[in-house]
Amino acid sequence: MTRIGLLSDTHNFLDPHIAEHFKNCDEIWHAGDFGNIEIAYELKKSKPLKGVYGNIDGYDIRSVYPEKLKWKCEDVNVFMTHIGGYPPKYTPAIKKELLQDPPQLFISGHSHILKIIFDPAIQCLHINPGAAGKQGWQKVRTIIRFSIDGKEIKDCEVIELD
Repeated sequence: MTRIGLLSDTHNFLDPHIAEHFKNCDEIWHAGDFGNIEIAYELKKSKPLKGVYGNIDGYDIRSVYPEKLKWKCEDVNVFMTHIGGYPPKYTPAIKKELLQDPPQLFISGHSHILKIIFDPAIQCLHINPGAAGKQGWQKVRTIIRFSIDGKEIKDCEVIELD
């Protein structure tokens, strides 16, 4: 079983409580808009980090993290990008990619709106963790913890940050 800490849209601010919330996670995944490379360095101090760059990220992030990332976590195919939309309102390019090769888990950020939606059309779970940073119009900052156990995505927890 792999325990994941998922966040997005930190925008140069890493809440000090995130480390405590992710202490029992095996990996941290960041769905873009880090803000600066120091956020990534800080997250990587405690856990392996996977990430993608977002629209506000500069060369420091873009030179290290890709726009899109596809990998297998246990027996689950994962696809992560920053701007992707959500079921059924994906961006056109992402929709095409999802239809050609549907993952079991699609992760995006950008909207600052937490969403966890199953897409029955492609048998895929979509997760947007909302925004963990202070910049933006969101009223509540959020992160997510969940587990992948073989082919099963489970134990999803939404954590609200003060």
